[in-house]
Amino acid sequence: MTLRVTPGPPAGPADQVAARQDYQLVKDSLPRVRAAALAWRNGVGALLAGLIGFGLLKGRTDVGQLASPYDAVVGLLLLVALLAGTAAAVLLLRAAHGRPAATTVEEYRAHSGGSAIGADHTEALRAAGALFWGVVLSLSCTALLVTAVGVTWYGPAKKGPVIEVTTPAGARCGEVVRMTAGRLTLKTASGEVTIDLTRSDGLRAVDSCAPGASSLDEVRPPVAA
Repeated sequence: MTLRVTPGPPAGPADQVAARQDYQLVKDSLPRVRAAALAWRNGVGALLAGLIGFGLLKGRTDVGQLASPYDAVVGLLLLVALLAGTAAAVLLLRAAHGRPAATTVEEYRAHSGGSAIGADHTEALRAAGALFWGVVLSLSCTALLVTAVGVTWYGPAKKGPVIEVTTPAGARCGEVVRMTAGRLTLKTASGEVTIDLTRSDGLRAVDSCAPGASSLDEVRPPVAA
């Protein structure tokens, strides 16, 4: 089977106008992508600056005050946000200013066919791809930071020091609330309990109160053999 190719009709004024518009569109594609990348870079920077300022308004600021495993979750979120933000910054800079390297002659001929407008168009496509992923990673970084701030603010707090006081009636266990005039007030599961330290046999710091305590968190001392 023989395929015959014949010339088409001659180009008219409308075809010439369309070709000129296409040429101008391709020629201006790289400056448009560069301008868009600069605008996105400034907008993302302002967004992150506003987020940091918002995070300083109120709420818990020390991750060490969070209970486990929420402290580790916040640390992981911040690490992933840092990686995403760094990658986004690199991609946005790549889109706005190009690669930090010169284009070799072989690469120029391979990707553009030796045409200057072809090289600009190829660079415009690469810059547009870098801009897209830079925006995606920037928004991901913002979402991760917001999540980390929310967990830091509203996550459960780490429990305070727990004290067990041994008295003739048994043992009281709870968090220290205050101590005045030889009297120690503990916060227990049933409420606050005040103990006269002058009548206590001893006290010690424990990791947690013993299970199975009464409504007053009283644990009887072991009977001597």
